[in-house]
Amino acid sequence: MLYELIGIVRPGNLAEVKEIVLTTGQLILQQKGVIRGISNWGVFLLPKAISVHQMRHQTGHYFAMRFDSSIQTQQAVRNMLALDPRMIRHSSVKLGDGKLETMSRFGAPEWSS
Repeated sequence: MLYELIGIVRPGNLAEVKEIVLTTGQLILQQKGVIRGISNWGVFLLPKAISVHQMRHQTGHYFAMRFDSSIQTQQAVRNMLALDPRMIRHSSVKLGDGKLETMSRFGAPEWSS
């Protein structure tokens, strides 16, 4: 299945973002998944202040990752990100209906700059 993950990491240290993306990518690859694209969106204001892991955040460092994996791998990624104290929020969405015809229509991720 093709998934798109959007994550928000606490701002201030780009190395933390890289480490989270690297760990997530390694987990996907270890379980025979394929990473289709990674995009660093940068630091933005959150829509509203969020309290997570006993910290209050008003800004966050956004990233996006598009990958193919099994349902179990996607659940493992969600569980890993939920336990990481550096993560503010994350959300993953299944793209397409799982058939090759519709999957081929999704090209590389296009991000407006």
